[in-house]
Amino acid sequence: MSEYMQGGAIAEDDFDFSATRERARTVGRASAAAKSPALNVAIGVSAAVVVVGVVLWAMQLSGGMVQTAMRNLDSWGLYITGFMFFVGLSAGGLIISSVPKAFGIAGFGGISKVAVFSSIACTVCAIGLVVVDMGQPFRVWELFVYSNLGSPLMWDIIVLSTYLILSCVYLWAQIQAERGKMSAVALRVISVIALVCAVLVHSVTAWIFGLQQGREMWHTALLAPWFVSSALVCGTALVMAIAIGLRKAGYLDLDQANIVKLAKLLGAFVLVDLYFFGCDLLTEAFPAGSGLEVVQMLIFGPLAPYFWVEVIGCVLCAVVCLTPALRTNGLLVGASLLAIAAIFCKRVQLLVGGFQITNLGEMTPFANSMSITHWEGTMADAYAGMVYWPTPLEFGVTLGVVALGFFIFFLGLKFLPLRPAEEVSPSK
Repeated sequence: MSEYMQGGAIAEDDFDFSATRERARTVGRASAAAKSPALNVAIGVSAAVVVVGVVLWAMQLSGGMVQTAMRNLDSWGLYITGFMFFVGLSAGGLIISSVPKAFGIAGFGGISKVAVFSSIACTVCAIGLVVVDMGQPFRVWELFVYSNLGSPLMWDIIVLSTYLILSCVYLWAQIQAERGKMSAVALRVISVIALVCAVLVHSVTAWIFGLQQGREMWHTALLAPWFVSSALVCGTALVMAIAIGLRKAGYLDLDQANIVKLAKLLGAFVLVDLYFFGCDLLTEAFPAGSGLEVVQMLIFGPLAPYFWVEVIGCVLCAVVCLTPALRTNGLLVGASLLAIAAIFCKRVQLLVGGFQITNLGEMTPFANSMSITHWEGTMADAYAGMVYWPTPLEFGVTLGVVALGFFIFFLGLKFLPLRPAEEVSPSK
C-alpha cells in the first residue's frame, strides 16, 4: 500500500479520506449558513414586512378599491403587473430545474431544489397579488362555483393552482429520489409534466391579454411565446443570482463552470426575447396604422423610460453574459438584476400601455373620479401623461406580498433539505 501512496496513486477509493474530509467541510459550511444569524434576521424582517402588508390590505378592504389609483378605464395596475412578473420568475426557475432531468442532460450542479423552491415562493407571490387585487377576496369561492370555462381568466386560475401543487410535488420527488425512495423514471416523468405546466402557465397568462381584441397593445399571437421567453430570462437571472449568493454564503458548493453555463443560457434567452420584441415593434409600426401610435408611445411617450430601461438593460446583460472576460460573479449578479428589472419594465409597458391609448373615444361628459384617475379637463388631458401610477397603499400592500415570498424562501433555506445530497442513488 505504501508503494501506491508514494507514487501518488490510491489503490482503493475507500482509503481516499481527503474527499471525505472535503465533503465534511462543505456540509459543515452549509449547515453553518443555514443556522447563521443573518438568515434568522432575514426571516424576522420579512415577517415584519408581511404583517405591515396585511395591515395595509385590511385598510384597503375597509375603505374599498377607490383608495388605489385603478379606475374603470384602467382597471388593472401594480397588483396585476406584479402577478405577471412573478409568474414569469416562477416559470423560469421550474424550467431551469426540470429541463435537465426531463431530457437526461447535465444540469447545473446542486441548484435544482433551490430553483424549484424559488418557483414555489414566486408562485405564492403571484397568487397573493391576484387576491389583493380583488375587491371582495372572501367571495373567491364564487369563481369556482360559477366558473366560466370559456374565459382565459378561469383557465389561468386552474393552471396556476395546478402549477403550485405540481411544483411542491416536484420538489418532494427530488428529495425522495435523493433518499433512494423514488425511481429515476418516475422523477423524469414528473420533470416532463412540470416542464409542460411551466410553459402552459405563462402561455395562459399571456392569453388573458392577447385574446382581447379591443387593446392594440395586447392583441398579438406573439404574446404567449414572448411571455415564455421573458420567463426564461428573469427566471434564469433569479436562479443565477440566488446560486451565486448562496455559494458566497457557504450554503451551496457550486462549481464556477455551472455558473458560466447559466450565464450563457441567460445571454441566449435575452437575445431571443429582444428578437421577439423587435418583431412585435416592426409589425406594429410598419403598416403606419394604429399600431404606430403604440410604438411611438413606447419610444417617445409616457412609457419611454420603461422601454429604454428594458432595451438597454437586456443589451448590457447579454454583453456581460456572453463575454468571457466579464463573467465575474459581481458582474453576473449585476447582469441578472438588470435582466429582472428589464422584464419588470416590460410588464409595466404591457399592462399600462394597454390602457394608455383609450378605445372608447371622447367621453368627457362621463369623466369623473370613478372612471379616470386624472379626470379633470378633457380626455386628451387625462391621457397626456401616464394614465396610472400606484398609490402609497398599493406599494405597501405589494411590498407585503413580496415579503411573503421572501419569508417562505428563507424558511425553506433554514428548514428544508434544499442542498444537494452527497450521493443520489434512486432505486431502480
